[in-house]
Amino acid sequence: MTAFISDTSLIVWLQQFSPTLDLPFRLVTFLGNESFFLLFMPLVYWCIHRRIGAGLAILFLISASVNAIAKVLIGMPRPFMVDPSVMQLAAAGGNGFPSGHTQGAVVVWSYLAVRFQKTWLWWLAGALILFIPLSRLYLGVHFPADLAGGYLLGGLLALAFIKLEGPVARKVERLSPPGSILVLSVATLVAAFWVKDQGPYVISTVAALMGTSLGIVMERRWIRFRRNNGLGLSAARYLTGIGGLLLIYVGLKLGCAGMEPAWLFRFVRYGLVGWWIAAGAPMLFNRWVN
Repeated sequence: MTAFISDTSLIVWLQQFSPTLDLPFRLVTFLGNESFFLLFMPLVYWCIHRRIGAGLAILFLISASVNAIAKVLIGMPRPFMVDPSVMQLAAAGGNGFPSGHTQGAVVVWSYLAVRFQKTWLWWLAGALILFIPLSRLYLGVHFPADLAGGYLLGGLLALAFIKLEGPVARKVERLSPPGSILVLSVATLVAAFWVKDQGPYVISTVAALMGTSLGIVMERRWIRFRRNNGLGLSAARYLTGIGGLLLIYVGLKLGCAGMEPAWLFRFVRYGLVGWWIAAGAPMLFNRWVN
């Protein structure tokens, strides 16, 4: 079992094709990066389908939070840390198991394929669920066992979320606005103090989940985002929203640099990013872009 978990033979074999395949696999792995999803999920939510976009954001952030916590608890190293014959061909921080790229690819693309039910999307989802994890092997940042963990955990989360999303959403909608806001606010405070010692990535993902959840509830209660299908308005909406997101993300990062406690300012920053995507930008769209 230990030999399987730490086996690098497949990685070394794949890396014989370096540097020829370095750029293609780096491009593929970008499709599983946090920065890609930070740009992609608002596109779905603001411009394509509000309800599916909201579900996608919540599922991805639940998955990312679970993955970040699992990495901390399990604490497995990455291949290049234990085998000098493995080249590190991409940046990778923290522990390796389970693979966050694999888990994210499974939950995001399987969810979209199920919800939209388009043949071309099923093919795209299958290709990305295969090649994004493969890119992580080639780049030397994950063992095959890390990928197996990501596939298993991502598959279980996707199945559970798709099955429970409807019933849970209906129960939340039956809560009074003050009640639902109070529940989420208390959950946010509890989560903030629980994750403060778990590392920056855990803090970031949990904070974004809390902010997005609160924003989605507020959007449904008071904003009722009206999505216009016109291409020009969709483009204006997206560019405006991303501009605001970057302003919050970069502005708070620079403004809070060096301030203590660092974990609290990180939690606030990522929480506001999630809230902006779910509620802040849609409120602006209703008043201006539309």
